[in-house]
Amino acid sequence: MTDQPAHTHFDLTALPPAERYKLLTACVVPRPVAWVCTLNEQGRVNLAPFSFFSLMGSDPPVVAFAPGNHPDGTPKDTARNISGGADFTVNLVSRALAEVMNATATEFPSQYSEPDTLGIELVAGLKVRTPRVALSPAVLECRQVQTLLIGRTRIVLGEVLGISIRADAIQSAEKHYVNTAALDLIGRMGGRGGYATTRDTFEIRRIPFAEWQQENES
Repeated sequence: MTDQPAHTHFDLTALPPAERYKLLTACVVPRPVAWVCTLNEQGRVNLAPFSFFSLMGSDPPVVAFAPGNHPDGTPKDTARNISGGADFTVNLVSRALAEVMNATATEFPSQYSEPDTLGIELVAGLKVRTPRVALSPAVLECRQVQTLLIGRTRIVLGEVLGISIRADAIQSAEKHYVNTAALDLIGRMGGRGGYATTRDTFEIRRIPFAEWQQENES
């Protein structure tokens, strides 16, 4: 029996939100970045990144992300634009797009369109009305299924209707094999400016129970 490492316990129920955020974002890493494109009622495009994001399943395929509020408590543009079954695109972020993605996190007033302001090229979605970022290596085209409010945490659930993947990352379209490394995606590390690439990876084979039993109980 190895010695147990010492731990410091933090009671999140007794901490203010900013302190909870620091602890959680420091430990739950890396987090994929959802670069979410939406349309407002006037058809203006909003593009903003979120790292409280993940894939929740595949039958049907569902993504979840958490757009927060402005400091004054009003919903951010992304949250306001996604309601009533509205569609949106989740543009996954490569290392080459990291800087311009980060620029879209600037708190632009709602009359500004981030793609227009920053010169980000968009192309039409194939299954949804909302456009996608042309240079994103993989894009999920989604439709809102439900938005949950748990206290001040807002969670948008979206069904993925289609996915567009850069052609040079497709190993076999017939077999649906993707060269994930070729996408060169990034994830968030911590809460302020830290990122990680997906270049340094390793594989561990999952062992069937019968094989484990043979190795450990014989």
